[in-house]
Amino acid sequence: MKKLRTCHAALLLFALLFVPIYASAQTALQEKLSQISAITETKPLQSTEFQEKYVTYFTQPLDHRHPEKGSFRQRVIVAHVGFDRPTVIVTEGYGAAYAVNPKFREELSRLFDANMIFVEHRYFLESTPEPRDWQYLTAENSADDLHAVNAAFRSIYPGKWIATGISKGGQTTLLYRTFYPDDVDISVPYVAPLCYDVEDGRHEPFLRKVSTPEDRKKVLDFQLEVLKRRSTLLPLFKKYCMNNYMKFRVPNEEVFDYSVLEYSFAFWQWGTPVSSIPDPSASDEVLFEHLLTVSNPDYFISNSPNVSFFVQAARELGYYGYDIRPFKKYLSITSSKGYLHRLMLPEELKDMPFDKTLSKKITTYLKENDPKMIFIYGENDPWTAAGVTWLKGKKNVHVFIQPGGSHRARISTLPEADQHEVISLIDKWLKE
Repeated sequence: MKKLRTCHAALLLFALLFVPIYASAQTALQEKLSQISAITETKPLQSTEFQEKYVTYFTQPLDHRHPEKGSFRQRVIVAHVGFDRPTVIVTEGYGAAYAVNPKFREELSRLFDANMIFVEHRYFLESTPEPRDWQYLTAENSADDLHAVNAAFRSIYPGKWIATGISKGGQTTLLYRTFYPDDVDISVPYVAPLCYDVEDGRHEPFLRKVSTPEDRKKVLDFQLEVLKRRSTLLPLFKKYCMNNYMKFRVPNEEVFDYSVLEYSFAFWQWGTPVSSIPDPSASDEVLFEHLLTVSNPDYFISNSPNVSFFVQAARELGYYGYDIRPFKKYLSITSSKGYLHRLMLPEELKDMPFDKTLSKKITTYLKENDPKMIFIYGENDPWTAAGVTWLKGKKNVHVFIQPGGSHRARISTLPEADQHEVISLIDKWLKE
């Protein structure tokens, strides 16, 4: 027993001796994160790309103009290279789940060996307030979120900052620069539209001219063939929706129409190979499978995980419409006008008007200023119809378009000469 007591005492002494050593084993970054009062929780993440990586949770006001209205937790991922390195703030337009992956590294962070602050957009995934009061989901509040994160990390990363995002994240990069022009040194929005209305009107003419006449005809012929076979394909469509527990706000017959109308937009947006389009003589099953691959009806479900995006699109970010004229004789709908409100918005927002204030504010900012910005688009991407491709005569604003490119256009997909130009520009700006 005496030996056991001695052993126990020795273990206790060992533990006490090593408590301060363990406590001081915190990294410099962890210590700095612990000093940010808005961060309520920090968890380490594995990474093959960064020295350290953490997921943090920021307390953000629901309404930055009226903090008394309440708050929510916003997920922010911090990936560390060095305190003396540039920092990329990713203005994600949706959820941040994929950024948790140990192998994930954003393109600019990789190219310039930069730290990465990855901000999940409010009202998505873990950054969704409870209850979900839609009045606080505004572009201005999302810009305020980013400004608060930027301000919190400025003391940790005092070097140059680059803001970047893809698609809706690119829109967020753009509006963030507009609301807070001095927050970052450089902005790189990828495939970012600047829409002027809930059905902008520029996408439909774009699709009538995209690519080559031969390729457009193959897309149109497929859509027409699917509609002509409504009597045999609609039962397959209904069965598929039932088996996958899909529920819609309109009858399945209408959703079938919208899936066919959406096909051409989705086809060009994601760069689907024209060679993958089945011959019009193919079987019902082959046609149906291809339709599902390119334009799945899950896009129109009533409980969509993208409902927050649809709310923003209908409120102030804008969206696109459909040209139904080539298909009118085969459709069950007589008009597609207002489909976003009818199919995809929460019931309580179905009459929400579109506010053009944001697009006017961004347009005015770009025309009257010359920020260091690089826009990247894909030539065949329908979102490029609403891109900032009209901005000319600026010293610092540059637009690059990938020939034949889609919504997947990135620096790495540009022609080699353009890649070098983009990288050289950013490198020069980082050294200024």
